Amino acid sequence: MLLTNKIMLPILLSYITLNDKEIKRAQSNIKGTDHAFWQLISKLTDRRIATVVLLLAAGLAVYALSVQDQLIVGDVEAGAPEFWPDAQYNLDADAIQSNFSVGLDELVILAKADQKGSCVNFDIMQTIDDFVWQIKNVEGVQSVKALSQVIRERNIGNYEANPKFLGIPRNEKMISANIYRVEMSQALFSNDCSVMPVTIYLTDHRAGTLDRVMAAAKRFNENNTNEHVNFVPAMGNAGIMAATNDIVAEAQTKIELILFAAVGLFCFVTFMSIRATICIVVPLALVAYLANAVMVYLGIGLKVSTLPVLAMGVGVGVDYGIYLFARMVAHNSAGESLQKSYYESLKEVGTGVVFTSVTMTIGVLTWYFSDLKFQADMGILLAYMFFVNMLGAIILIPALASFLYPHDGNKKELKAE
Repeated sequence: MLLTNKIMLPILLSYITLNDKEIKRAQSNIKGTDHAFWQLISKLTDRRIATVVLLLAAGLAVYALSVQDQLIVGDVEAGAPEFWPDAQYNLDADAIQSNFSVGLDELVILAKADQKGSCVNFDIMQTIDDFVWQIKNVEGVQSVKALSQVIRERNIGNYEANPKFLGIPRNEKMISANIYRVEMSQALFSNDCSVMPVTIYLTDHRAGTLDRVMAAAKRFNENNTNEHVNFVPAMGNAGIMAATNDIVAEAQTKIELILFAAVGLFCFVTFMSIRATICIVVPLALVAYLANAVMVYLGIGLKVSTLPVLAMGVGVGVDYGIYLFARMVAHNSAGESLQKSYYESLKEVGTGVVFTSVTMTIGVLTWYFSDLKFQADMGILLAYMFFVNMLGAIILIPALASFLYPHDGNKKELKAE
């Protein structure tokens, strides 16, 4: 932007010449333009009207906070979230999940023993078997593969399928006989039998499914009375997703604080005014938190791929406030009243702000027709950020300024403090 707007654009303009006829036509258009709409918007500097606007904004802020806990961290839908539900990949994934005992989403919990040769230790294998039973009964779990399951199945097979023997033998030699010739390629235990993976096949990798399974594993590990074995999460593609979701949930607040601290700092450096910073940053914060409500309404989860959208929306949206407020400062420095300053600001840059916002909004809205669902979701979310940030700047800046600055027209009300 610095290269194109500050260097290339002036160079290109230097080659453009306007004749007298074009200049007169442009001047006549400016003088004859009806600014009744901007005159109406400038009345937001009236404290009575501003009170209503700020009360409505406060109500929206309360609503945004009330739905904050409904925002899902992770995937909201089954299959590949980047594709539409009727995409061939998602149809195939659903067919596999519906017709087989295994699925495409694996979550692996490692059962780590404190001694070698634990594969033939009854107490340890029984604890792993209890863990498998607990996990099998969690909603969203399709099947579980573990060494304890192989031992149980082979044991009953050795006794002509007598159901009384569907269990783990207490004798080490019997356990050894049951795991004899278990291929290492199945990855059911390590070379020294100190680590035994428990592979959990999930029906999907929705955030709710991952949360339930991980919570069940954690709960079992906390209540486990066998000190010789510990259950450590997590491997597999679903395990990576669960760990990523945890990091995103922890990082969300930190990222928002850093983002608004940076924006607020540079706004303060620009205007050297706390009140000016408040006028610019508050609308941005309100729109950003309302974006969470939009994501809840549209069923968009907060993930690594969606987290940067907030920063992009704030980065673009802050321009609107800076443009408007900078012109207000300039006019107020000339002794104009608050309303007059804002009216002149809208006349000069209001059309440009609206044009920029609408152009960018329409541009990203076309993504809705993409074959990629992720791109369509991001198009809607970015369109919201670009357009509503413009509305927030135009409407909330004068309302906030009406209470933060005096209304004496002879004072240089918005001059940098």
